[in-house]
Amino acid sequence: MRSFKTLALALALTTPAGAFAATLHKTPGCGCCEDHAEHLRQNGIAVTSVESPDLDRLRAAHGVPEELVGCHMLEIDGYVVEGHVSARTIKRLLAERPAVKGISMPGMPTGSPGMGGPKTEPFVIHSFGGADGQAVYEVE
Repeated sequence: MRSFKTLALALALTTPAGAFAATLHKTPGCGCCEDHAEHLRQNGIAVTSVESPDLDRLRAAHGVPEELVGCHMLEIDGYVVEGHVSARTIKRLLAERPAVKGISMPGMPTGSPGMGGPKTEPFVIHSFGGADGQAVYEVE
């Protein structure tokens, strides 16, 4: 079983461009959201950006906890990804397919994909909507 998971993760992390498709819901006019979308595109995730003036309603419909809200919301292959989560972590999520609604990097951390500046602290990515409620999914 371990070798299957390792193979699936390796395959997901090296998947060619366009193999994953996603919709990025953003506040109208937000520039860092487009920078994050470009990071995802450069790493093999085909992203369509949609201006969504009522992100709060959309997040509530997808079960995103208020304390885990990030800059924008991504829908990909049955999951919700909140905020500036790296393409590598998103591909890990898609390879492992945990029983959660999604993952989140709350806020807008400096140095995260699309935010610019130097990374000053580890990025904590949380999972939500699973049997364990909220949990740390990964620390980048």
